[in-house]
Amino acid sequence: MIGLEVHVQLNRLNTKLFCGCRAEYQGLPPNTNVCPVCLGLPGSLPVLNKLAVNHAIMVAKALNCTISRSFNFVRKNYFYPDMTKNFQISQYEKAGGVPVAHSGWLGFANDSSERRIRIRRIQIEEDPGRLEHPEGIGSSKYVLVDYNRAGVGLLEIVTEPDLASPDEARVFIQKLRSVLEHLGVCDTSREGAIRADANVSVDGGNRVEVKNISSYKEIVKAIEFEVLRQTKIIEAGGSVSRETRHWVEAKGMTISSRQKEEEQDYRYFPEPDIPIVSLDEDTLQRILDSMPELPDARAKRFVEQYGLKSYDANVLVLDKGLADYFEETVRLYTNPKTVANWIQSEILRQLNEKKIEINQLAVTPGYLAEMLHMIETGEISGKIGKRVLVEVANTGLPPRVVVERLGLTRIADVEFIRRVAEEVFRENPDAVGDAKRDQEAVNYLIGQVMKKTRGRADPEVANKVVRQLLNGG
Repeated sequence: MIGLEVHVQLNRLNTKLFCGCRAEYQGLPPNTNVCPVCLGLPGSLPVLNKLAVNHAIMVAKALNCTISRSFNFVRKNYFYPDMTKNFQISQYEKAGGVPVAHSGWLGFANDSSERRIRIRRIQIEEDPGRLEHPEGIGSSKYVLVDYNRAGVGLLEIVTEPDLASPDEARVFIQKLRSVLEHLGVCDTSREGAIRADANVSVDGGNRVEVKNISSYKEIVKAIEFEVLRQTKIIEAGGSVSRETRHWVEAKGMTISSRQKEEEQDYRYFPEPDIPIVSLDEDTLQRILDSMPELPDARAKRFVEQYGLKSYDANVLVLDKGLADYFEETVRLYTNPKTVANWIQSEILRQLNEKKIEINQLAVTPGYLAEMLHMIETGEISGKIGKRVLVEVANTGLPPRVVVERLGLTRIADVEFIRRVAEEVFRENPDAVGDAKRDQEAVNYLIGQVMKKTRGRADPEVANKVVRQLLNGG
């Protein structure tokens, strides 16, 4: 049984959650993006960021949650070296606390089946600062603290323990990431934009919370390790301790941090400096009306507008950047199915090999459209097009320039191709004999012609010439 507590940075905001410091803190010198409010100095008072509430409501609606018409904030007390005031302003669902939203779900397809993962609650809270362990967690003799991040707006999205495997966790996070990107509330490509704590139990054993999973890409690795660790303990006749563990990314393992604390250890009580937030009908409707197209609706539109298969449409919208790339390319080259095929094969291959996001790829929508036009007009073959795309991705040069520099223009000169074919016949007499008896063997000779011309010969011309020679023409 796996449940996630996903922490989503509201990094599309201009300022932090309760003060006027910049929400964009990365790259700044340590402890320079701070003020009396986010440092919790005596006499300072927090003021709630209105746009953060709007973003939280849009996420709640997208995740099919019940939105609270009135909610409040609480103080979560614990020893926080990364929060100077030694408590976190958060939300709580018990003892009079009301989070911004609750009781939702996120659906996705996995292994040809539809799954719904229940969302227990969504809460608004502030991000702590960043702890740096110079020699790694558990090994460093001291820890450095950078408070630049302290106070940045977060959404904590808490699921029920409905996930049955690490793979389901991966698909869930991918779908959630797409929803967040389409809503425009989080740039998920930034470091630490999506982090998570994973609660994992095996065979009904004690629940272990794995913290410090610093990116959505590491979530699956951390869960896989923890499932394996707990399984080995149970198979050896032991019992799994209820505890908190940390994911050490550099070592690819979890390590024990502390015994698992109970909810009462946090001594929640209402935040006295922030009044209860009430939403009237007009305000709520205005926020909901401003919501952009979501992934499921976009996938449906791709099927209806562009004639794509449902599977292809869902692959594209799983990454908003990829879906945007597709639509921009289609505006320049109006064959959606061809564009979708190239994106799902060659473009995704480049992204995976280079380990980059689509907005970092040198093959722009304009370049892809230009190359597809060249294939359509017969200037280059599809096989050559794949080679051109790789060169464009590596150099950033336009496709036409790459084709000219590498001499990749398609050869349609019949006499030239005939001379090449005659040379192939002389070099492969046995294959020629086989081809005269077996039509399927003809393809070998055509392949040799294509090889000698480095794929530049027009396949139709090469086919015709080879068959004419075999027939004595």
